[in-house]
Amino acid sequence: MEFRLLGAVSALTDGGEQMSLGPAMRRSLLAMLLLRPNTAVGVDQLTEALWGEEPPRHSRTVLQGHVSRLRALLAEHGAPAYGVELVTQGRAYLLRLPESLVDAHRFEELLQLARGQRDPGDAVSMLREALALWQGPALAGTVYSTLLETAAHMLQELRLSAVEELADAHGRLGEHGTAAAVLHTEAIANPLRESLIAVLMLALGRAGRRSEALDWFHRTRRLLADQLGIDPGAALTDAYAALLRADAPQASAAPAPGGTSRALAPGAETRGAQESPGSRETPAPGPAAPHHTAAVPQLLPRRPGGFTGREDELAALDRATASGSGPIAVITGSAGVGKTALAVHWAHHHRADFPDGRLFVDLHGYSAVPARDTTAVLREFLLALGVPAEQMPTSPDAMGARYRELTSGRRLLVVLDNARGSEQVRPLLPGGEDCVTLVTSRDRLGGLVASDAARPVPLTELPPAHSAALLSAVLGPDRLAAEPEAATRLAELCDGLPLALRVAAARLATRPHGGLAAFAGELADEQSRLDLLNVEDTGVAAALGLTVHHLPEPAREMFHRLGPHIGATLDTGTAAALADCPPGRAIVALDQLAAAHLVIETGPRSYILHDLVRLYARSLAPGHDPDALLRLLDHRLHTLLAACAAAEPGSEPCCALPPGARHSAAVRTFTGRQDALVWYSTERDTLRGAVEAAAAAGMHDRAWRLVILQWPLILWQVHDGWVPLLEQGLASAELDDDPGAQSRARALLGWVLSEEGRSEEALAQLEHAPALAARVGDTAGEATALINLGVELMRHGEQERPRELLTRALTLAEGAGLTETVTLAHLHLTHLFLAVGAPQEAADHAVRGLALAAPPLAAPRRIVLRTLYGRALAATGRTEEAVRQLDDAIREAQASAYEEGETEARVVLSALANR
Repeated sequence: MEFRLLGAVSALTDGGEQMSLGPAMRRSLLAMLLLRPNTAVGVDQLTEALWGEEPPRHSRTVLQGHVSRLRALLAEHGAPAYGVELVTQGRAYLLRLPESLVDAHRFEELLQLARGQRDPGDAVSMLREALALWQGPALAGTVYSTLLETAAHMLQELRLSAVEELADAHGRLGEHGTAAAVLHTEAIANPLRESLIAVLMLALGRAGRRSEALDWFHRTRRLLADQLGIDPGAALTDAYAALLRADAPQASAAPAPGGTSRALAPGAETRGAQESPGSRETPAPGPAAPHHTAAVPQLLPRRPGGFTGREDELAALDRATASGSGPIAVITGSAGVGKTALAVHWAHHHRADFPDGRLFVDLHGYSAVPARDTTAVLREFLLALGVPAEQMPTSPDAMGARYRELTSGRRLLVVLDNARGSEQVRPLLPGGEDCVTLVTSRDRLGGLVASDAARPVPLTELPPAHSAALLSAVLGPDRLAAEPEAATRLAELCDGLPLALRVAAARLATRPHGGLAAFAGELADEQSRLDLLNVEDTGVAAALGLTVHHLPEPAREMFHRLGPHIGATLDTGTAAALADCPPGRAIVALDQLAAAHLVIETGPRSYILHDLVRLYARSLAPGHDPDALLRLLDHRLHTLLAACAAAEPGSEPCCALPPGARHSAAVRTFTGRQDALVWYSTERDTLRGAVEAAAAAGMHDRAWRLVILQWPLILWQVHDGWVPLLEQGLASAELDDDPGAQSRARALLGWVLSEEGRSEEALAQLEHAPALAARVGDTAGEATALINLGVELMRHGEQERPRELLTRALTLAEGAGLTETVTLAHLHLTHLFLAVGAPQEAADHAVRGLALAAPPLAAPRRIVLRTLYGRALAATGRTEEAVRQLDDAIREAQASAYEEGETEARVVLSALANR
């Protein structure tokens, strides 16, 4: 997880996906909290930052709403796992997090480290890394306010100081042309910053560009006079005088961070005048031609056709190759994701940056042919660099030494494509500090990252817009414009995988009269999808097969067991259930699969398994383990029961496990209600697929349970299209011939239909539910069904029958000791008596409900009861007590991030204040 202030204010997940922060006001709130991490920021200061000196009347309410939404967003993206938590402290808010997650903190830390370096080369490396963190003007996308503008200005000043110090470090290395280049862009953007112009003038003078340096002085002097009416200051005039005395080479290229000048080391003037950047090392003796006569190799393949998108990854490559000595970037990703295309595209785009040539080799790490021998590759590289065959070193060590010698002092790009492991790459790394190496691999190459400071650039599937653009490049824009929805569906079925998209486009290109919708319909059939995504010797299955072939044994065995899996999300418990193995073994295997990019790690022990990968796994072992689906479904049921208990603590289980259910060795644990609800939301599509698979396999006793046990999410996202799933659950309950299950399904379905405004359909379900539960002695189910029916009749304007139904439900629940159901009955009776103008009776039921609604019952029920109690007290004239209850409701709603409850309590409180 990462937070950015150095550019547009943003928050990124571990996979690099940007969280949807919402409006500028919420970005500004996040920025203020990130500027002071782990420190309480007062409401008054936040209000001033968001609205200035004249905030609106309800600014506190709006601020609280933004805090609640930001807290929920962080929780939804798993922030607690990274130590990130937004907490309330009295009249202040505190964002608790490891400061290393904030780019501004890392920038300042690197800047301080660079200032402590004696070696200017180390300082250059650290300063480049620090400046690479900047994505644009600081705090972009926030509202205008004095506090935020001041903070942005301070960060910008630090950035300019870092640029000046980077130029100073280059100057101490004798790289005066590089120092001038670093400063030039900043001088144009900040034409009145005298210290920056002075440093640029000195760097230009030392690089032998005295007239250009003097021109900068005169230009700046005119600007100062015209715009500010002042003369140049001491820094500018001193630099000018030094240039006129023609002793600029003896002056420091930049002021030291402390403000004093540094003298050059003896002999530096001569080096600066005679050498070009990067040519400081003395060549080792040998028979090869000198550096300046060496050949300029151009071994790159042609630029990839139809390349589209990848702006973020290209920018990441720019950053990875702009810092450090001899930088190495490792492009990692799954088979067919476009690693080679990205590397070659970037290499062509940056052709001018590498005047000494570009080397390329396919190492065949994942290939049908044997991996390339390192000695053979070194021989090819040396030939390309101009070493005659008759002067070729004879041993691998000598070849490597000659290769490093020839690449030292050169600006060369080396692309090592399709590497299998770090050991295959290391002998081919060039020796020059100005050389750049790009490596592509299906493996993470963690060894290369650890030993050689390689910078990973992960590559994932294309987003929908870029997938469509790739299809358009092959098929032409007209065909996509004619069927835009089909094009989107096609991209989804190809998992956004460039290889799959290209194969699909190739098939369509040979069907000039075939429509995209028809082909998407064919791809929707999982039985034939992989066959359709294969053309001649190119296809998804072939690419994945090469990856699987090179897997370690635990990972290969696990991969063969993943075929019956349903949906995209996968965790270690689910994998252990599928493979029928201990959780520890599943963890090892999944880590190996993640290293090979066959699954994508999204969090601690959480993964994504794309459809095409899952279908390939299924094709390897069809019907191999007939009990795998049953183990998978039972594991899901165990997890759903745990999620219910966490999401609605204190609630009675709505069903038990089916007879003969398999034991699950690794059931997920939930930290609380929010964690459980986030899991429900994340797993919703996967759970729907599990219901369909259970029903298709005739396991209806599992299918209806998989539906009913989703009730906590259904409760809080009721308007989210649940009817088809609930109808499937009811159908399975009827096929299972379980009246209790039918009652539960009808009660829940009826309630959802009611919330959608489909009253007649709702009543048709709800009227049958109580009797079905009573038939099997399910008291809890009968009481719940009575409550739901009573609530629906209340919405129809009835009074007597709802009162009778709710009272009966209360009696049943009390007799059975069902605390949560008793509380629910009191809540709706409070509603009823408020509606009929009997506030004292309403208050009595609210008090009784609150007495039972203490933890561990979920907080939302208490908040609703407290709000209703406030209304009842106000209606009986007990205004002060009402205000206390409503204030308590608001505080508790904030603490539990229950925004809807907080809003309702504030509405009641506001109405009370306006009476």
